Amino acid sequence: MGNLYEDALPPATGERFDTLLSHQGLVIERIVSTSRIESQEYVQEQDEWVLLLTGEATLEVAGRKVPLKAGDYLFLPARTPHTVQKVSDGALWLAVHLHGRNA
Repeated sequence: MGNLYEDALPPATGERFDTLLSHQGLVIERIVSTSRIESQEYVQEQDEWVLLLTGEATLEVAGRKVPLKAGDYLFLPARTPHTVQKVSDGALWLAVHLHGRNA
């Protein structure tokens, strides 16, 4: 048992990734962001579904600008380049990673 909002203060800089569940190739993370981030491109080997619970963000996904507001979700297929370009302080995300059978 846990609480998604417990200890959800943003870090001083960047983002904090907290694993909430890891089971048979499924990983669920809570991501807490600060507005002070360095844009970093991610290209992951697994599919990812991400939900912005609170705040606002702008991502670049495969060269396309994607604005997000609280409640918006997005599916990122494996090997899709994506970058968080801008995010509001204290933004809270839920990320679901779908790894292959042998993960």
